[in-house]
Amino acid sequence: MGEILKVDNMNVYYGAIHAVKNISFNVNEGEVVTLIGANGAGKSTTLQTVSGLLRSTTGDISFMGESIGHLPAHKIVERGLAQCPEGRRIFLQMSVQENLDMGAFVRDPKEIDASLEQIYEQFPRLKERRNQIAGTLSGGEQQMLAMGRALMSKPKLLMLDEPSMGLAPILVEQIFDIITTLHKAGTTILLVEQNAQMALSVADRAYVMETGRITLSGTGSELAASDEVKKAYLGG
Repeated sequence: MGEILKVDNMNVYYGAIHAVKNISFNVNEGEVVTLIGANGAGKSTTLQTVSGLLRSTTGDISFMGESIGHLPAHKIVERGLAQCPEGRRIFLQMSVQENLDMGAFVRDPKEIDASLEQIYEQFPRLKERRNQIAGTLSGGEQQMLAMGRALMSKPKLLMLDEPSMGLAPILVEQIFDIITTLHKAGTTILLVEQNAQMALSVADRAYVMETGRITLSGTGSELAASDEVKKAYLGG
């Protein structure tokens, strides 16, 4: 598997606050890689920097072998990197289908209908509600819509930021079943998730972030078996 994303020496500040401190990691094609850690560890900041919403003051970010650290966010999407944001951030007053159409803004219009049908196959619930106003969907359905909207850009790498946030346990299982299905279909995924147990169960590799730094790394199963990770994140 070739390397699809490489983050080298990332440092991100919010004013005087040093939120992400000298982190480096990579994602290989076909992998699920997860970043786990407590709230405020810098996980979401990392994804926002990769996607061009924030800037690193040092180092470089390369995607498909090309430096993207200087590019605006929409140019990064055009290159095949999409983010499903924390809190879903769907367009609440628009229909399900209109939200999905918005996800395809970088695509050739001739390709959109075929992509819509593919999304509806992956998310049958969205097809049932294609004309429904997005703000009236349940939390789980809104998360499916946010994921579907990101997939409409046909990304080579899908970044998911806290997809289980605020969902009931049965819906969390459904979302992770979808992540597993996407992975099996060949989607490369970078996952940020506070639910460490679920995240590690689907991850090929994982990184632990604490106060802006990467403190541990390994396979998903290695970190799930780690006494340090069990004590801090798995209730062990």
